[in-house]
Amino acid sequence: MTPDPAMLHAVAEATWPPAATQTLGPVTLRDGKGGGKRVSAATATPPVTAKEIARAEDAMRARGQAPLFQVREGEDDLDRLLAGRGYGIVDPVNVLVAPVAALVGERPPRLTIFTIWEPIEIMREIWAEGGIGPARVAVMERAAGPKTGLFARHADKPAAAGFAAISRDVCMVHALEVRAHHRRAGLGRLMMVQAALWAEARGAAHLAVLCTRANAPANGLYAAMGFRVATTYHYRQKE
Repeated sequence: MTPDPAMLHAVAEATWPPAATQTLGPVTLRDGKGGGKRVSAATATPPVTAKEIARAEDAMRARGQAPLFQVREGEDDLDRLLAGRGYGIVDPVNVLVAPVAALVGERPPRLTIFTIWEPIEIMREIWAEGGIGPARVAVMERAAGPKTGLFARHADKPAAAGFAAISRDVCMVHALEVRAHHRRAGLGRLMMVQAALWAEARGAAHLAVLCTRANAPANGLYAAMGFRVATTYHYRQKE
């Protein structure tokens, strides 16, 4: 059975965790320690009032963070409330899922894709080139379950890096970065296949990935591999 949206959001948090959380009524605040929107955005469990949103805003500002919320599919009342308070939409995201069994019919060419943990220095360099710096690597290090780095070579050169971790029976892939001069060589697909093989060996039934809707090439790749959009979310950031 395909994981439901609530489970996928829980897997995303477990495999890409904030440094700390704080609950204020129906609002959960996150401290991402500079690790990006996903680990820093607040979420709210409906129903939520304007007063509760204001209290959360004050708490975020008190620790030097601009007010930021993640709004999940179906949270229309929260979305309208935030829009009315001057929040703009940022980075709509697709949560895509595929059965592991559908992805393991091939094997990447030998000595092409590797699973490695801890990340080696060249992986950190590739991530840094794509804007995935030490604060985001620290997010990977915080993940508590089974996890691995993904490293690819192409034309005898270091070409790509990624991260995968398992929660429940879902393996979620994060921080997939292919160097510009190695793109269009099929490395993204091979790295997802390698992640599926790694996940299968550890009992995971599904592979999932988060992809901004604006990233048309990546969404096209995942669709061609048989991934389907299981749910969506977006951010609302105070203008």
